[in-house]
Amino acid sequence: METRLTQTVKKGGCAAKISAKVLRDTLAHLDFSTSDPQVLIDGRDFDDAGIYKISHDLALVQTLDFFTPIVDTPFLFGQVAAANALSDVYAMGGIPRTALAILAFPLATLDPGIMREILEGANQKVKESGATILGGHSIDDDTLKFGLSVTGLVDPREMWTNQGAQVGDDLILTKAIGTGTLMAGLKAGDFTEAALADAMMSMCALNSVPALLSGDDRKYVHAATDITGFGILGHALHIARASRVTLSISQTALPVLEHAILSLSKDNLTRAHQTNQDYTSSEIRYMSQINEQSLPLLYDPQTSGGLLLSVESSQSHSLLGKIRKLFPRAEIIGKVTPRSVALLEVHG
Repeated sequence: METRLTQTVKKGGCAAKISAKVLRDTLAHLDFSTSDPQVLIDGRDFDDAGIYKISHDLALVQTLDFFTPIVDTPFLFGQVAAANALSDVYAMGGIPRTALAILAFPLATLDPGIMREILEGANQKVKESGATILGGHSIDDDTLKFGLSVTGLVDPREMWTNQGAQVGDDLILTKAIGTGTLMAGLKAGDFTEAALADAMMSMCALNSVPALLSGDDRKYVHAATDITGFGILGHALHIARASRVTLSISQTALPVLEHAILSLSKDNLTRAHQTNQDYTSSEIRYMSQINEQSLPLLYDPQTSGGLLLSVESSQSHSLLGKIRKLFPRAEIIGKVTPRSVALLEVHG
């Protein structure tokens, strides 16, 4: 009988992340600051990766991401985990160059062949990005976990951060949301991987937006982040805080993955849905009637979700057209407005 990887863990993918509130409270008591002027981006604003300047036109982008299985097929798990880790480099405007694998594998309960299939899936995605896996580290553990540490390159004059959103910008989301509830449904047995092909393709798609945009186009992206375990509102909140603005998001404009609403109707929710709602609740103002049925999607923990871009409004439709060449579900989902009492506004 084939092993279902999702049945070997209590929670999977980015839904397994430590909640944003607990993480923020913990980090508030630690001092990782440095006087090194070459450090351009560190962790203080909850950005997606760190950036270290090498020269006036070259900087390193460094990130690390790993998690427990979110899908049942080992090869697919490797692909999703790799795409998710590579996404942090793209979110900073960078291009991935090298990766190191992080693997915890339960040799007592799983066939070592599963380990090989996971690594093969990851290797395929890393090669697709143009990067190379140089090596890694593995341990024998009770719970399967896999991910990558990724290093990329970016021109520091063209890097993207979560700090630069400008009033009047349009917000572009490159992928549809709903992986949290759908993968909970997969684990519960309500769906098969084949039935969730839309979500599987989305999670495996590399967020290689920087390569789609020319130098002139890139300057119109004022801020960026990728949407993962804290949900669309959690990551939007990080942009709002870092940029000192308010993000106004249209619920009806959000692209939604196939079967996501059906999955919500079957009560396929994770603990992260609740912790994400708790994390953002004090910063949200609902501006009009909200669709209660799809409300949990605002807090849905995404795994290998899309990029959220704050872009010059006069260029947003032009950029959206170029982004849709690889991401046909990309949409303009809102605006950047002057900072108000609430950092997030949601319109029905």
